[in-house]
Amino acid sequence: MKKIEAIIRKSRFEDVKAALLEADIEWFSYYDVRGIGKMHQERIYRGVVYDTSYIERTLLSIVVRDVNVEKTVKAIQKHAQTGDIGDGRIFIIPVDDAIRIRTGERGDISLYDVKK
Repeated sequence: MKKIEAIIRKSRFEDVKAALLEADIEWFSYYDVRGIGKMHQERIYRGVVYDTSYIERTLLSIVVRDVNVEKTVKAIQKHAQTGDIGDGRIFIIPVDDAIRIRTGERGDISLYDVKK
């Protein structure tokens, strides 16, 4: 099992979500996050300069079986990519075990009811 964490543009979230559902990735968590990257800007509004170097992004957190890692990564990358600086990052992290709280099932079977 692997945990995939992806930091993407907020504007690309709906496209990525649809792509993940189409790839049979049925559940994941997401969070609104802020970070600092290469993209630094200042904006002027009514004569006041605002620092916008804090970039708002969405963090996806997905745990998948090893066989689903590549299709998950491809779905995220294809639909999150704009070609501009600030498209985000994808991290793949090993997961030693998972337990379904309701049934006590452990390992891959705890992720889904049916092997996919």
